[in-house]
Amino acid sequence: MSEPSAPVTTPNREPEEDDEAAPPRLQFTARNLLVLGGFLAASLAALYYLLPQLAGLQDTWHRIEDGSPWWMLLALLFTLGMFGGYVMMFRGVFGRAETRQNIGWRESYQITMAGLAASRIFAAGGAGGLVLMAWALRRAGMKRREVADKTLSFLILTYFPYLVALIVCGLGLRLGLFPGPDPFGLTVVPAILAVIALAIGLSIALVPTDLQRRVRRLSRGRGGVNRIAEKLAHLPASASAGMRDAIAHVGTRDPALLGAVLFWAFQILVLWAAFKAFGDAPPAAVLIQAFFCGMLGNLLPMPGGVGGVEGGMIGALGAFNVDGGLAVVAVLVYRAFTFWLPMIPGVIAYFQLRKTVERWSLHYTK
Repeated sequence: MSEPSAPVTTPNREPEEDDEAAPPRLQFTARNLLVLGGFLAASLAALYYLLPQLAGLQDTWHRIEDGSPWWMLLALLFTLGMFGGYVMMFRGVFGRAETRQNIGWRESYQITMAGLAASRIFAAGGAGGLVLMAWALRRAGMKRREVADKTLSFLILTYFPYLVALIVCGLGLRLGLFPGPDPFGLTVVPAILAVIALAIGLSIALVPTDLQRRVRRLSRGRGGVNRIAEKLAHLPASASAGMRDAIAHVGTRDPALLGAVLFWAFQILVLWAAFKAFGDAPPAAVLIQAFFCGMLGNLLPMPGGVGGVEGGMIGALGAFNVDGGLAVVAVLVYRAFTFWLPMIPGVIAYFQLRKTVERWSLHYTK
């Protein structure tokens, strides 16, 4: 078994002036946690009581109470598998990066679980989790540019299985390769958008990673124009570095891509187990396609990230002719396991990470 190749490095980068400076602190105050707890309690009440009332499904809680405990236990085990896949992906991407402090499996667990909790607290596609991860990596001594490049690589690897699944399941349902309904708007349209996204992403890898240096050389002596051009060149250059690094991970046997696949696969299995706990699950391709189409609701800037995915997933399942009552119950149970449950170990991991970061911070005080 061959050794995985080293992640792609970007030559000719400009030195960073503030790499030796201690990154700023990031912390949750007791007051913020109290306010958050009250808001989440209100959100839970709205979701698990008000939503079924509005949908005319007053027996939702009775159906949940009648669910099979064995399928619920299996859903819990699948949730643990989701955590494992996420930690594996993080370790594969960031574990071999150049840092002053070693990022092992323990540190990877703390950062990823705390990041999952932060992504639940702050909406907009998990931006809060990315901010927390970047903070921890900077405190570990990783250079600012490398944090940006690796974070983009992490995001690309996270959503690569997402796009592939939309293409395979969407076109497979439409062409009759997989059993199940095939509404055009939830099969062909997402598949086309996924193909376009993949094409754009791969084309970004053609951009030189030292584009800023090239722009500086071409616009030398032009004052303000030079500075503006350099700033405009930063995003495509960093995106190219992230894409190249992600492609390098795909071509190796490190755990990054496998972790990304397991992260999504176990989430879908949680939803499948939730359906089985209360009735019959829809066909596999329908379940996968509805799951990923519904996940687009996570991009909505909903307070606390609550409501967007639930509504999107229930709506997508309804478009595939899945029973509305069963879909509501299954999705609410799925979200309880994969969205709310990570808050508990995530907050614990955050305080553990604080202690780890304090130990790392001794470097900046020497």
